[in-house]
Amino acid sequence: MTSETYSRRRILSLLSVGAASTLASCASSGPVRFSPIGFAPQLPAPPMGRSPELDATYGQTVDGGFVIPAVPYWKIPPRFYRQQVANTTGEPAGTVVVDTRERFLYLVEPGAATAMRYGVGIGREGFSWSGEGVIQWRQKWPKWTPPDEMVARQPELVKYSSANGGMPPGLLNPLGARALYIFQNGQDTLYRLHGNPEWNSIGKAVSSGCVRMLNQDVIDLYERVPNKARIIVWQ
Repeated sequence: MTSETYSRRRILSLLSVGAASTLASCASSGPVRFSPIGFAPQLPAPPMGRSPELDATYGQTVDGGFVIPAVPYWKIPPRFYRQQVANTTGEPAGTVVVDTRERFLYLVEPGAATAMRYGVGIGREGFSWSGEGVIQWRQKWPKWTPPDEMVARQPELVKYSSANGGMPPGLLNPLGARALYIFQNGQDTLYRLHGNPEWNSIGKAVSSGCVRMLNQDVIDLYERVPNKARIIVWQ
């Protein structure tokens, strides 16, 4: 064997080892797929139930100096997502309808052919009033003052009583990012549409509160609802 032949065999051997090493390193990094430009890592499939549109709708947002966390909406039944639907309420444009049994809130859109529908959670106080009223006023990042009856049931809330000035706005405030106050015949019904830090209460009957909405949804409603809008609550 000449020295030249030995050198050629040596070079081929080293090349084959290098190629095997390269393939092994690709394989160890995870599944691969062949593409026109070579091997590339196989990208994981997006989690079931997620979409870029809903990620944007229910993603983290900054509002009023507060960072509102993203909602894991894929853990909520899709029927409770904010969506445009046919207006089945029979009510004219600008009307808000709360269906407490189905856990939906509708805002009838211009033209009255469609409505924006939101999923809601209903608390004990949410079942205490029905009928027709007016959204007399609205507030961003409201203070929460529990009624005296609630303080009597839960003495630990006395620090947030009206005598003590209520609970300041914030992410843990039960009224969330917005509150819409319902009046009837000029009187406060104590019935509220409000934001909610507990996303898992949507679609459910919970222990307290009136009509709960995801913070991202109540912000959207706040911007859409007409001034002094008519509201109807179905029980």
